[in-house]
Amino acid sequence: MVEVARYFTDFTQGESCGKCTFCRVGTRHMRDILKSITVGEGSMEELADLEEIGEAVIKGSLCSLGKTAPNPVLTTLRFFRDEYVAHIEEKRCPAKMCRSLIAFYIDLEACARGCDACVACCPVDAIFTTSNRKKAIDQEKCVKCGECVYACPPEYDAVRRVSPPEMIPDQGIEPLTEKEESEA
Repeated sequence: MVEVARYFTDFTQGESCGKCTFCRVGTRHMRDILKSITVGEGSMEELADLEEIGEAVIKGSLCSLGKTAPNPVLTTLRFFRDEYVAHIEEKRCPAKMCRSLIAFYIDLEACARGCDACVACCPVDAIFTTSNRKKAIDQEKCVKCGECVYACPPEYDAVRRVSPPEMIPDQGIEPLTEKEESEA
């Protein structure tokens, strides 16, 4: 929900005409605070700041855009505060949507030998073949686009999304050697 609030705040800040200070500056401050929270750099004090700025934007804005711009933030703070707290205190995104706070890995037990669906869709070639002919994701290369999740056939459903990234299990994977790759 934090990412959803950030998305809508980014949109409304971009649509602000700039005529009134509350909408122009207030939504920018809210957007900046939400960006820091979604990358795991927020603080608990910023939650109170978000509420205070949101109320000020509602009261001080001249148009309906400004008066409603803080609603996604204030509503998610009211009903999903625990998600904000998880982002700040645990550096974890419960919705597994904030790219800085997630990682993808391939469950080797579920992965099928020889299936290359995920390899073909990866825009940065982060997916490699392991020594047992299954696939794995190079975390250094991965841009967390999520294309591998959608490409993996439903009968395997092998790609997992975790938050925080440290939750990736150590599977003892090694890429194929050049000799093994040429023999494949």
